[in-house]
Order: sequence, then structure tokens, then C-alpha cells
Amino acid sequence: MLQALLRGSEKYQVELELQRSFRDVLDHAIRVVDRADSFRAILQNALTVHSTLVNQRQNDEMRHMSETSLAQNEQVKKISSWAAILFAPALVGTADGMNFDFMPELHWTFGYPIALGEMVFLGVARYVVFEKKSGCDPRSRPTALRAQIFALSVRRSLVCGSQ
Repeated sequence: MLQALLRGSEKYQVELELQRSFRDVLDHAIRVVDRADSFRAILQNALTVHSTLVNQRQNDEMRHMSETSLAQNEQVKKISSWAAILFAPALVGTADGMNFDFMPELHWTFGYPIALGEMVFLGVARYVVFEKKSGCDPRSRPTALRAQIFALSVRRSLVCGSQ
């Protein structure tokens, strides 16, 4: 707008002093616009740096949370493995404890030693399997449970059939 006034000042014969004032005002306006542009650029750079720092902090927190989650997963695997190992003796003990009519331990000399040996064997076998696989293969657990139930049924048939 000031440039248009300066161009029109020659056409409309505006005084020289007023033209100098227009040029001075135009010069100040250009300087103010340039300073505002530089402030805008500085502010944009500061906001970019701040955003980068915030993202870096969030990435560090996410990495820490991931490491904590992985450590927690390892602990859960260990706890689950030990629960599965202790399940075998509990299953044998509870099956023997519930069968009051046909308790081979009462009528057969080797009933209790075989039941205890089976408990120890199944617990140690699971421990070895989980140590070998590090307890991280969930598909092996149903197979191990079926094998345990089969071993229990075979023991029952052997012990009860020999009376």
C-alpha cells in the first residue's frame, strides 16, 4: 500500500517531504515484517526442538516399558512353568485321595511308593522339559497334560488290576 502511494505521489505531485516520510515509513514497515518473519522462524525452530525432545522422552519411556514388560513376561513364564510342574503331583495326590473304595495304597504294599515315585517322576519330567524349552512353548502344555492323564490311567489299571 505504501509503495502504491509512493508511485502515485509523482503522478499527483505530492510534496518531496511527504514522499520522504512515505519512504521512511515503508522502510520501517519492511524492517518490522522482516523481524516478524525471523521471530516466526525462531519460534518454529524452538517448537521443532521441543517436539523432538518430547518425542525422544516418550521413546525412552516406551523402551523402558517394553523392557519391563519383557522381564515381566519372563517371570510369568517361570511361574507358569513351576505351576505346571507342581500340577503333576497334585493331580496324582488328589486322584488317590478321592478314590475311597479302591485305594491301592491300603491293600498293596507298593501302592504309596509307586504313587510318590510317579509324583516325583512327573514333576522332574516336566522340569526337564521346561528347562529344555525354557517354558516358552505353550503348545507343549496340552500335550504334556494328556501324557500325564494317560500315565495316571495306566498306573490305575496296573495297580487296581493286580489285586
